[in-house]
Amino acid sequence: MALYIKSVENLINEFKKLPGIGPKSAKRIVFFLLKLPRKDILKLSQSMVEMKDKVKFCSQCYGLSEEDVCYICRDGSRDRKKICIVEEASDVAIIEKTGEYRGLYHVLGGLLSPIENIGPDEIRVPKLLEQVKANEVEEVIVALNPTVEGESTAGYLKKILIPLGIKVTRLASGIPVGGDLEYADEVTIGKAISERREL
Repeated sequence: MALYIKSVENLINEFKKLPGIGPKSAKRIVFFLLKLPRKDILKLSQSMVEMKDKVKFCSQCYGLSEEDVCYICRDGSRDRKKICIVEEASDVAIIEKTGEYRGLYHVLGGLLSPIENIGPDEIRVPKLLEQVKANEVEEVIVALNPTVEGESTAGYLKKILIPLGIKVTRLASGIPVGGDLEYADEVTIGKAISERREL
């Protein structure tokens, strides 16, 4: 027996499909939406449809764009000799927000995973090599999460890029600014020690 009327139950079930949204969160969202005026619901639904209709992947870096080539790849002031490799298009915004990086990007769209039959072709490695050669790239910055898949992907990229004469760097990892050693795990502290730099 359904707990709620069909239309409410259907929407709860749709929200449960979203990442990070469990049954309780889905229910809270639906009951919040029920309180909104109809015009706000229409605005929300129109925004979602508009996003789906307009947003695509950049033909050069695979970041998000409403045009064939994204604003970053079109920006002539960017350093075309540097490419930052990220897993997902959402990672580009995180790095851009820092204001510290002015090069180009390449979005892999996943990580190597032999268990799931995800190889270099499935994560746009051939397109990365095209981009590297077209821009005569000198440095590739690997900005992947330090997971097992992220580490193996980083290792693979290093193996294929260094023979091309490209400097391959990795984001530093370790204790965050404002962090406390007491609350850091052993792996994080170990990374911080092994990747220490001179002051």
